[in-house]
Amino acid sequence: MAIKQPAARPDNPRFSSGPCAKPPSFEITRLSDAPLGRSHRAAVGKARLKAAIEGTREVLGIPAEYRIGIVPASDTGAVEMAMWNLLGARKVEMLAWESFGAGWVTDVVKQLKLDAEVKIADYGQIVNLSTVDTDNDVVFTWNGTTSGVRVPNGDWIKSDRAGLTICDATSAAFAQDLPWDKLDVTTFSWQKVLGGEAAHGMLILSPRAIERLESYTPAWPLPKIFRLTKGGKLIEGIFEGATINTPSMLAVEDYLLALDWARSVGGLKGLIARADANASVIDDFAATRDWLTNLAEDATTRSNTSVCLRFTDPRIADGATFAKAVAKRLEAEDVALDIGAYRDAPAGLRIWCGGTVETSDVAALMPWIEWAFEAEISAQAQVA
Repeated sequence: MAIKQPAARPDNPRFSSGPCAKPPSFEITRLSDAPLGRSHRAAVGKARLKAAIEGTREVLGIPAEYRIGIVPASDTGAVEMAMWNLLGARKVEMLAWESFGAGWVTDVVKQLKLDAEVKIADYGQIVNLSTVDTDNDVVFTWNGTTSGVRVPNGDWIKSDRAGLTICDATSAAFAQDLPWDKLDVTTFSWQKVLGGEAAHGMLILSPRAIERLESYTPAWPLPKIFRLTKGGKLIEGIFEGATINTPSMLAVEDYLLALDWARSVGGLKGLIARADANASVIDDFAATRDWLTNLAEDATTRSNTSVCLRFTDPRIADGATFAKAVAKRLEAEDVALDIGAYRDAPAGLRIWCGGTVETSDVAALMPWIEWAFEAEISAQAQVA
């Protein structure tokens, strides 16, 4: 017997966790003023890049004394630049609770070959932050994009710390309140919470990070694309719009448009409220079903952007196969695209809830998840 489908559908089925949904007001024709075919070093290019930097500062509330740079290779490039330039001066603690954090551990231990103290938590959990000594350099992700967990606050980071905090905030920026006084290096990419286009990373440095850059030279050689200093001084141009390599002015224009949209919904507070509302819809839905639960076990560490779910019904024989089949059904109906769990994560679904997603679309998706679940349970029973 066919299981009846819900009547309503999400207007926008794009719930991918990266690249993420464009702002609701996005129209490609609004990028027509991008200075294409012009040098990014021309006055018009520099002005657009500078506007992207200062718009980031304005919307995120980044202190005036912090430097903000646009760097190549997305968030990955920004994190790598920070680690290769800054680590090695003192003991390092590496914190990981999902695949990207684990990747930073690999780079520090196996590539830079530092004798780091590594603290790892399973998917759905974070490490005990009270055990972290911030007199050491500490590298961590604020929001675990592939595990659906986030750091609840910055209280564990000492104000008078001797070490640097290097924070990968790519799925937290513009959706969670980042304590800038506790963060020395912060990175993110445009294609996450604001739905920008790929390949550009943001590198945000505190005065303490700048002091380290200008007083410490790492033991390993730095490729040109990683270099942030020259003659022992910060290359200021990187943080004024003179990028290390050629940026896409079309992507820059798209980011500027996203920043304008962010201002229109109330800036950072509005974006956080939208993400919170989206995640609450899923939490409320899962709380009333005995076959679905949030991968993040502690509600205080649950992400409001990359919400990860797992199926718990005992009738499911193979969790990975079942979850993929559910995601496939939803994609075939064009109600949810790209919501399968990350390849290294436990089997389940991952639904992006950042501010560019409309709460009405998340609400419309929930009955479809139930439909797909029931349809796949029925199909499994018929096979058995």
